[in-house]
Amino acid sequence: MVVINQPSNLIKLTNVSVVRLKKGGKRFEVACYKNKILEWRSGVETDIDEVLQISNVFTNVSKGKVACMEDLKRVFQTSDMNVILQEILKKGDIQVGEKERSHQIENTYKDIVRTIVDMCVNPTTKKAYTASMIEKALKDLGFSVNLNKNVKSQALDVIKHLKEKNIIPIERARMRVRIVSPLSIIQKLKEKLEQLSINITDEEWNDEFQAIAYIDPGDYKRIIDFIRQESKDKGYIEVLDLKEIIEEQIHVFSILCIINISKLY
Repeated sequence: MVVINQPSNLIKLTNVSVVRLKKGGKRFEVACYKNKILEWRSGVETDIDEVLQISNVFTNVSKGKVACMEDLKRVFQTSDMNVILQEILKKGDIQVGEKERSHQIENTYKDIVRTIVDMCVNPTTKKAYTASMIEKALKDLGFSVNLNKNVKSQALDVIKHLKEKNIIPIERARMRVRIVSPLSIIQKLKEKLEQLSINITDEEWNDEFQAIAYIDPGDYKRIIDFIRQESKDKGYIEVLDLKEIIEEQIHVFSILCIINISKLY
């Protein structure tokens, strides 16, 4: 009986997502679990073992051909496999079939639109944009989906470009927060809030200072870091609403609901 041995540099894998990096005239691939690579790139997943199906570098995943260590050392200037794997994961291109790619682009596009709708308002009216309005703006911008970047980072890039090119008036919806701090830092705190153009709608002075304010999401970390540093961790910020909603919208919505209900009787 003749036994046919599989070459030692062949490893067969199934149901994988492949990340490919071309460097130094060579092609290197790693085999990942589906959907995990984008989570890793965005920081959601930090354990590389949860991303990789196997801690090997291949020249061709589909054929199971493992890259030789001599090539890896020459091209990456290291023999540390973890460093090599991380570079391929970070800089490589995710390989998908044409049908799957088309499906991913469509879903990612919808997620980007939904994210922008959730994050932004018209700065003049303070009203949210509809999905169709954002889709038209993306078309005017000439936007195309990048499957190698996560949804949030692409949404933030789009918002930036829409503002720069004045395609539509748009800004991040503000957060409604409660700012609490010791009385000893009030003067410095108010100067900081004024510097950031923070709108305080209500404030109280008792044993501590409390203020209700609307802030840009991008200012949240600046304010909390300032309060913690100046108050030695005795102050804090409490998020009340993640998205600013103007009272007029709620009022109109309530009236419409009452009218519609009254028609039933």
